[in-house]
Amino acid sequence: MSDARAPIAITGGTGFVGGHVLRIAAERSVAVRALTRRAQPPAPGVEWVAGTLGDRDALARLCDGARAVIHIAGVINAPDRAAFAAGNIAGTEAMLAAAQAAGAARFIHVSSLAAREPDLSDYGWSKAESEKPVAASALAWTIVRPPAVYGPGDREMLEMFRMAARGFVALPPAGCLSVIEASDLARLLFDLVDAPEAAGHIYEPDDGVAGGWSHRDFALALGNAVGRPVRTIALPASLLRLGALADGLVRGKAAKLTPDRVRYFCHPDWVCGPHARPPATIWRPLVETPAGLKATAQSYRAAGWL
Repeated sequence: MSDARAPIAITGGTGFVGGHVLRIAAERSVAVRALTRRAQPPAPGVEWVAGTLGDRDALARLCDGARAVIHIAGVINAPDRAAFAAGNIAGTEAMLAAAQAAGAARFIHVSSLAAREPDLSDYGWSKAESEKPVAASALAWTIVRPPAVYGPGDREMLEMFRMAARGFVALPPAGCLSVIEASDLARLLFDLVDAPEAAGHIYEPDDGVAGGWSHRDFALALGNAVGRPVRTIALPASLLRLGALADGLVRGKAAKLTPDRVRYFCHPDWVCGPHARPPATIWRPLVETPAGLKATAQSYRAAGWL
């Protein structure tokens, strides 16, 4: 049995989801050891380890004596398949090797709902491929496939809030999606560490809304969150592809709307399967999406982003 006082090793702790994970760790008085590329200010209960996923010595220090590893770090936007592979597949393999060498009792791997459709996008392919070595390992692993994650600090969904604040939201073609607030996801990751019955499972957590949200209903919820009515329009895939071409010409490798993302956005069903939800005996969502979106909008305004 692992020592409950031993730290939990975390990758991606300096990112959006990772920041919420560190906050929940502090609330629960859980000691964590977090990987970072750059120097970080001191944080209660956090031991920063300088290094990258390509640095074997840093990963060994990160995992040494850890009772569990929560692997969050990954690439969500990249110019090509090779970059996705390097960040999501090779990075996961390196973390697995370090965790196994250190004798970590648990390995929690944060994948993506996109892994359900590996042929749809390079991102989804890389996430699906990252799951294979995890599932083949001798570790007590659990894979988490979050849907769209939102919350304070998130910049990926920020533009949708900005559109809603202007009273108009452009949407992909008709479809549905599930969402989860970042602190709910963070709680799940810690709850899984001490849930041995979750080992060997792949979970798709969400906000608990059966059947997910239609694109239009989610846009209307964003309007309510920012305090104004919104008009919505579903853009055809051809127009989104043209937008991706334009974004690539203007911003190059920094483009946000890539052809890869267009293929992902245009898929009609990104709803978590009810059969794949984590058991209520382990975890259940606490943040209702309308309230979570409103709190996120308030945080954006406080930060001067909205």
